[in-house]
Amino acid sequence: MPLYKLEIAQAHLDSWLAAELALSTGQSYSIGTRSLTRVNLPDVMTQIKYWQKQVDDCNRSSAGLRARSRVRRYVPTDL
Repeated sequence: MPLYKLEIAQAHLDSWLAAELALSTGQSYSIGTRSLTRVNLPDVMTQIKYWQKQVDDCNRSSAGLRARSRVRRYVPTDL
């Protein structure tokens, strides 16, 4: 059973992928007296892996629900 709904997990994954793209332009910069330092790339990659697994779990779970709804009938036979 997944921990999150697919929409939530996908939104988080998209957000962390955007963070990875932002890191590619530079990890920190300053403008005047203000500065911005982004999270380290290994931390971002850890989060991407986590959220990708959550998305995969949601997709696997929804596929499993469709497969489990199949009705099977067996006819007993005497040998």
